[in-house]
Amino acid sequence: MWLKGEGGIGMIYTYILGKVKAGTEQEILDSLKNVKRMKKASITYGVYDICIEGEFKTMEELDQFILNVIRKIPGIQETVTLIASKTIFAQPGQAISFG
Repeated sequence: MWLKGEGGIGMIYTYILGKVKAGTEQEILDSLKNVKRMKKASITYGVYDICIEGEFKTMEELDQFILNVIRKIPGIQETVTLIASKTIFAQPGQAISFG
């Protein structure tokens, strides 16, 4: 889980999936705009309603983010955290194609 990427060697990259109270998706997404360590957040369809990409220096920093930031947002009902084992990044200036 120690990766070299935009944040450098030793960064922990995560995907935090969340189930939220129906109708609060946009409000929760808006509340994440200025959250430190959050790289990107998306409203999603399917089992989970929100996906938050994060970047952390330590597991303790990740723990604090989940416990003291994400789980305290009104409307968040459940979270699942995925920790990336390997990550590649697009070359600067190049778009990532999904299809």
